[in-house]
Amino acid sequence: MTHIRQQGFTLLEVLVALAILAITMAAVSRTSSSSIHHAEALRTRITADWVAQNRLALHQARGDWLPTGIQNGEEEQAGQTFPWREEIIATPNPSMRRIVIQVSDPSDANHTVREASAYLVQFPR
Repeated sequence: MTHIRQQGFTLLEVLVALAILAITMAAVSRTSSSSIHHAEALRTRITADWVAQNRLALHQARGDWLPTGIQNGEEEQAGQTFPWREEIIATPNPSMRRIVIQVSDPSDANHTVREASAYLVQFPR
């Protein structure tokens, strides 16, 4: 009489394989969730950069000569409303002023996500 040995996995081997698979899937899930969060944060920073650059380009294109001080406002970009703050600072050269633009997160006006600065020049008219 020949004894036939059956081939296959034991219950312990199957449970170990399932445990490894569960740990791997949890790590993949965390990584993908983190990637989605970082992608959204990057989108917000890029859009805030567009707002800051648009504000600078607007002043330069119009040849604005703004009084020193602080101005606040909002601009809509990509379906979101970004609060901005412009600080106009006098320089030693009376025909130049420095402008610093801070753009905040649409969901938290106290969190600046982008800051840009440039100089405004007063051209004789």
